[in-house]
Amino acid sequence: MTVLIIEDEARIARRIERMARGFYGPHVFIAVQESLQGGLDHIKNHNIDVLLLDLNLNGENGFDILEAVVAGSFHTIIVSAYTEKAITAFAYGVLDFVPKPFDEARLIQALRRAAVPESRSENTMKFLAVKRSGNIYMIGISELLYIKGAGIYTELHLKNGRRELHDKSLEMLEQLLPPNFERIHKSYIVPLELAEQLIVKPGGKYQLLLENGDLLPVGRSRYKSLKDRLL
Repeated sequence: MTVLIIEDEARIARRIERMARGFYGPHVFIAVQESLQGGLDHIKNHNIDVLLLDLNLNGENGFDILEAVVAGSFHTIIVSAYTEKAITAFAYGVLDFVPKPFDEARLIQALRRAAVPESRSENTMKFLAVKRSGNIYMIGISELLYIKGAGIYTELHLKNGRRELHDKSLEMLEQLLPPNFERIHKSYIVPLELAEQLIVKPGGKYQLLLENGDLLPVGRSRYKSLKDRLL
């Protein structure tokens, strides 16, 4: 497990590091950066699993890099006193927002969310960030037709016919997406409002017909819950 803390107040950074070490144990590697540029350079040159990001770093706005970091393959947790920014942060796909001042129980709750999938009922993500030709592009959740797993990456299939590659795995995106997105198969997530019909094929195979005519496989273990949600 590798963790990056971007926090300009040394006392708070040490406190977050101590709590993170207590949660993850002796095998965690934790790096601390006090500036946005230092954080960006670290992300560019190292693989991380979790980012803990303050939104005000010596007057620099953390949102200036938020679009870039949420395109990464890791989870981002905001630790900030700017609670009025929480809704915007969730819209950009952060996993959690821990308001300052915080206690250990609240930070551990956020770290646990990064380790263990849980209910998505409060998720308000509105954008997915993708990297293309060295630039970051924001794609509205409403533009998604479905999401397909592609190893450690995912393919975003858009309503306009385009495909975009995303660095987060299907499992990580499942934690972030709003509850109208359903995991219908080990390799597919679909917004249910686009589902047209659930089809039963010979041999106990199942498919989901989307309103655009695409047919996607449905896992046997997911058929009943999907059927219940579509009724």
